[in-house]
Amino acid sequence: MLKVTWRNLVARKLRLALSGFAIVLGVAFVAGSFIFTDALGGAFNGIIKGTTADVEVAPKGSGSIDAAEDSRTIPASVVDRLATLPQVAKAYGNDTVQNVWVIGKDGKLVGGNGPPGFAFNYTDAKAITGKQILTLAAGALPTAPGEIALDQSAADKANYAIGDTVTLSTPGKVSSLKAKLVGLVRFGSEGGLVGATLTIFDKAWMQDLFFHGRDVYTGVSLASADGYSQQQVADAANAVLPSGIEAREGDKVAKDNEDAISKALGFINKFLLIFAAVAMVVGTFLIINTFSILVAQRSRELAMLRAMGASRRQVNRSVLAEAFAVGLVGSTLGIGAGYLLSIGLKALFGAIGLDLSGATFPIHLRTVIVSYVVGLVVTMIAAYLPARRAARISPVAAMRDDVALPETSLRRRLVFGAALVVLGIASMVAGFAGFGSQELSFIGGGMLVILIGVALMSPVLGRPVIRALGAAYKRTFGTVGTLATENSLRNPRRTAATASALMIGLTLVALMSILGASAKASTDKSIKSTLIADFVVSNAVGQGFSPSIAASVQKLDGVAAVARFRQGVAKIDGDTVYPYGADPAELARTLKVPMTSGAVNALANQAILVNTTTARTHHYSVGDPIVLKMQGGTARLTVAGIFKASAAIPTDYLVTLHTLVRGGIKPLDTALFITKKPGADSAQLRRQIGALIKDNPTVTLKDQHQFADEQAKQINQFLYIIYALLGLAIIIAVLGIVNTLALSVIERTHEVGLLRAVGLSRRQLRRMIRLESVAISVLGAVLGMVMGIAFGIALQRAIADDGIDVLSIPWAQLAVFVVLAAVVGVLAAVLPARRAAKLNVLDAITTQ
Repeated sequence: MLKVTWRNLVARKLRLALSGFAIVLGVAFVAGSFIFTDALGGAFNGIIKGTTADVEVAPKGSGSIDAAEDSRTIPASVVDRLATLPQVAKAYGNDTVQNVWVIGKDGKLVGGNGPPGFAFNYTDAKAITGKQILTLAAGALPTAPGEIALDQSAADKANYAIGDTVTLSTPGKVSSLKAKLVGLVRFGSEGGLVGATLTIFDKAWMQDLFFHGRDVYTGVSLASADGYSQQQVADAANAVLPSGIEAREGDKVAKDNEDAISKALGFINKFLLIFAAVAMVVGTFLIINTFSILVAQRSRELAMLRAMGASRRQVNRSVLAEAFAVGLVGSTLGIGAGYLLSIGLKALFGAIGLDLSGATFPIHLRTVIVSYVVGLVVTMIAAYLPARRAARISPVAAMRDDVALPETSLRRRLVFGAALVVLGIASMVAGFAGFGSQELSFIGGGMLVILIGVALMSPVLGRPVIRALGAAYKRTFGTVGTLATENSLRNPRRTAATASALMIGLTLVALMSILGASAKASTDKSIKSTLIADFVVSNAVGQGFSPSIAASVQKLDGVAAVARFRQGVAKIDGDTVYPYGADPAELARTLKVPMTSGAVNALANQAILVNTTTARTHHYSVGDPIVLKMQGGTARLTVAGIFKASAAIPTDYLVTLHTLVRGGIKPLDTALFITKKPGADSAQLRRQIGALIKDNPTVTLKDQHQFADEQAKQINQFLYIIYALLGLAIIIAVLGIVNTLALSVIERTHEVGLLRAVGLSRRQLRRMIRLESVAISVLGAVLGMVMGIAFGIALQRAIADDGIDVLSIPWAQLAVFVVLAAVVGVLAAVLPARRAAKLNVLDAITTQ
């Protein structure tokens, strides 16, 4: 049986290639996801270890990856005291400031799309790796006001050389400044910063710019004296440190930050693996179809094996062995393709500022094991049903000339599929009714179950679609159209399975299109109904900027009010949240905050406003207490009102600016809402505000319409990423159509020969196969559009309280998807149609 299996693999290698390719693509997504996130994690871990000294001293709660920029500082006297400890070889006072951006010679921001912009004072401290954190690579270190050094990569990207005047955007007392570049520094041993930028200042000038001239530090790095461990140094430091400041071992600091990075990267990995799962599900349909057709074509051969003494189990094993070989080869190639995919992701993320040029892309044992398990398990499961049907056919029945493997009962599929649809609807109803605490999980799970149920029912559901298309075929193409229709209906399970693969991909595409259109429509409505402000100054990626911009805008004659929005990081009951801070009086003059209970003017230093979704999830009501734990302390607040989420206020919690400052969060603005005085000239005021920020490309000035367009642009960018990732599933579905048609042509070789013999031309034959392909594609598109529209409407209603409260269905876009599906059907039929047209008529007729 092993020899027979091997012979079948060699003889049918091309027929199995497309199924194997589906496994390659699916496994590539799995492997690529792990390789890419491992590379990201390794790069960030290298930075963490390369910047952490033996012992780190900082205000309690600061210094972690998930903390906001801290406003608390350490007096220089503390550094002097630590330096006298016998356990300490040297104490280095560090001043670290984020959101210091380098502006290139072309006026464009270097980085700023995710990777941070850091500013340091220079020290010769060494990291726990034993290597110096910063080294001078060229030129000199800054020693006076007006001098800076840059990391080599930032200088290259900005096209600066030593001696040039550099433009910087800062969060300090001036939002934009110019300084002379006197030197270049190198970070660690390899200089890798994953796209972040480093600006080195003279200590005195840095303290004047960012710390009001005070001789203070944001942290202290301690080098251990010979013979002392990190623990001993930390204990000695903690014994002399004032309250609120702590010393921690460098290894523990690095481990905590690495864990935080790993948790953050876990989201990226899960996000990519979701699309890998979609691709594998679609690939399963392809594999099932391929093996079903191959087994049907080999029924006489398998019957002969049974007649010669092979048992059902042996026949079953033979088919599964072929599947195992396909899965093994596909998974192996998939791992290699996954590595290439991770390199492609590196280039994609590099385009938005995440520089991984110095990162290594490892293929860990875990990645290999998971990839093989996924590829082999999916292939074996998909091939099991065809193998089982092959083993059940009797030898006598299989040797008949008109044999065909029995199709699964359509009635049984219909009943089981209908039961799944009912179960899925029940799950969605439970989600909408608020059953349990995971409403969206119930709704999403219900959608998945319905999708599976419809896929099972598709042989029956697809008949009306094929018949309707067949009527058009008959009028347009005559007999050829009729033949194409009957061929599509001849094996409804096979046609439906092929169409279902495309259906899944287009269901998700339609769903995301509706959500995206609804999000943009909701944003437009929200901005029109809530935004009183005439202008908005903000950073598109939410980075903080200097409060001096707001102070300058407030001084303009035509300005009536400026509402500052600031973002912080906090914990509520152990969960990380991102509260926004605003002044309630300014807020009321620039925004109409839609309140469902309470009032905006009730917001005070001991109060908090909560959005409707969060209030419903956590059962908050006006008067309830909320404990907000921030890096600088704990704020015990009372719910003063519940507001409806909107694009203008994209947060779960709203507090006062004073609350954030009290929590140790540096006062950096993330958005300014500006209202002009009655009668003020809008165009003139816009020019004045624009002049204030012209040297600072980190922020932009928008009117209401432009602000809405900016929000829509961000939604579109997210949708493009989703479409690109779903494109893999569409590609696999198209391969399924190609494979099904190709195998179908082989299966119908005798029939094709007879059709050619009775007068069907090559051109007509090609047209017939193209029409079959279009029928399959349109069936998948119609089912996908119907499901996608239904799911899109349901999901929009489920998240209406989250700010997406306007339903918008992009009918034109969905129609384009259906047309593109038909085009895909035409293209998918090119190779099978050519193969059929090239068949020799006499050879085809004599084929058994």
